[in-house]
Amino acid sequence: MFLLGVVLVLIGVALSIALHEIGHLVPAKKSGVKVTQYMVGFGPTVWSRRRGETEYGVKAIPLGGYIRMIGMLPPRREDAPGTLRATSTGRMSQMADAARADSFDQIEPGDENRVFYKLPVHRKVIIMLGGPFMNLVIAAVLLVVIACGVGLPKQTSASIAQVNECLPVSVADSQKATCSDADRSPAWKAGLKPGDVVVSVAGVPVTTTLQTTQQIRRNADRAIPVVVKRGGQQQTITVTPARRTMPKVDKDGQEVLTMGGQTVTEDVGVIGTSIGATYRTERAPLTEAPGIIGDGLVKTSSVFLRIPQKMVGVFNAAFGDGKRDTNGPISVVGVGRVAGEAANTRDIGFGDKIVFLLGLVASLNLALFVFNLIPLLPLDGGHVAGALWEGVKRGFARVRGVEGPVYADVTKALPVAYTVSMVLIVMSVLLIYADIVNPIKLGN
Repeated sequence: MFLLGVVLVLIGVALSIALHEIGHLVPAKKSGVKVTQYMVGFGPTVWSRRRGETEYGVKAIPLGGYIRMIGMLPPRREDAPGTLRATSTGRMSQMADAARADSFDQIEPGDENRVFYKLPVHRKVIIMLGGPFMNLVIAAVLLVVIACGVGLPKQTSASIAQVNECLPVSVADSQKATCSDADRSPAWKAGLKPGDVVVSVAGVPVTTTLQTTQQIRRNADRAIPVVVKRGGQQQTITVTPARRTMPKVDKDGQEVLTMGGQTVTEDVGVIGTSIGATYRTERAPLTEAPGIIGDGLVKTSSVFLRIPQKMVGVFNAAFGDGKRDTNGPISVVGVGRVAGEAANTRDIGFGDKIVFLLGLVASLNLALFVFNLIPLLPLDGGHVAGALWEGVKRGFARVRGVEGPVYADVTKALPVAYTVSMVLIVMSVLLIYADIVNPIKLGN
């Protein structure tokens, strides 16, 4: 089952990549650009077949893909049509000239007007956004199927699962078998019992475990009313949460970590209970689909906005004593491990396992969508930024009375592209290593 989970997610990743590249391929062909290759994966070619002018194939490492369009880079304005300057001084200039030469080597007689760089700005943007758009569509379809078709578990009530007699002052005292009256937990003193369904805390109605614990944490050293339902009757019990230093949590109940992966603590109220929950599966109406997709995009974007901090945490988790952030980045190795654990667990049924794996693939596609919109080469967002800059540059040129074609020389951004590529490689290696030595696990 572990292997099955890994294989299913890898198939989902490969299909997502294939559809991403189709998102580029179709508008490119519709725009008249000659596409010589459509490949899923990197490395040695495992299988390929030529249809028309395009070679379609699969490579050995299914962790990416590409389409090859001719004429991605324009010539210099000062060069004669169809020619390139043979040599130039400076390392950066030589890199740019080499890239131009490689781009022009693909242009055969009769293809002069089928090159990418001659397309209107809006066509370039459509082609480059086609890939990320496909990832967004995949994620949206999967999320709607899960939330609106299958349904998601929704917590309907919070209840007292266990009441601890002792509430130690420090972790060192937590192993005590007995405790004094001073050490007894507020819940024990107040008379809370396992099975009590919590209706409200400090006058605030609650229906979830998170809402219950939030209200308790906010009221350290204050006597508050806790309304519970016991034996079909409501009772009001006064509880005074004790002040303790505990891990800080965010609005979603996740532990807050420093940049180094260390747990942030704060003084909060505790009463010495375990809070249980009752769930039921509910299907969301289709009208909520935009909000579900939007919420996923916001959460995914927030991770990328804090990627430097997240990667510092990953480094400390891999080489130090830091914790892995469950909301942090993860490599394909980590995704495979999580998928395998989900498929192998006996705590959930087969149908729920499939839903979890589909949700994992949806999350990956949201990440691919957001990641590829970053306006840096070699990402799709970098090509979009180059096309938009070309439109601005062309507009200023027309105002100045410049005639003839005006192109943005994206080769000037090649140093940025190479730098970004190296950073991505280093990040990938670090994530893979962290996912081997200190992986994110289910239940963390």
